[in-house]
Amino acid sequence: MKIGFGFDVHQLVEGRDFWLGGVKIPAIKGILGHSDADVLLHAISDAMLGALALGDIGMHFPDTNAENKGIDSKLILAKCISLIKEKGYKIGNIDSTVVCESPKIMPHATAMREQIAEVCEITLEDISIKATTNETLGFIGRKEGIVAHAVVLLVKI
Repeated sequence: MKIGFGFDVHQLVEGRDFWLGGVKIPAIKGILGHSDADVLLHAISDAMLGALALGDIGMHFPDTNAENKGIDSKLILAKCISLIKEKGYKIGNIDSTVVCESPKIMPHATAMREQIAEVCEITLEDISIKATTNETLGFIGRKEGIVAHAVVLLVKI
């Protein structure tokens, strides 16, 4: 077994979509990034890569590459799944936490889990998504940004 930890942070800005866990969520502010800026999928992807010492998504999908502009983060996640399969592993389970003040995340958790399960070829029971606020403290509390943390257990096939 191998365990990996992932973390991602992005700014919240007006005029962008709010993609999280592969789901477009209605929000006043969207997430800024070179890709669709899905912090949850980025954290999960980084956790998988980290578990096998394969670098991070910035190495595999650099923001200096024009082909990655606006890329759907489900494609990033799928590439990471392909990489771990090549190394002889599959996902055992995923545990994640999203930190933001708004919008409310948990009403969308099942839809996000469904998207992640489909791409990762695992069951809903193998995916945990939790959400919390930052109690109005710091850049998250001021609604300037969003953070996601993820831990992924990989098991040998």
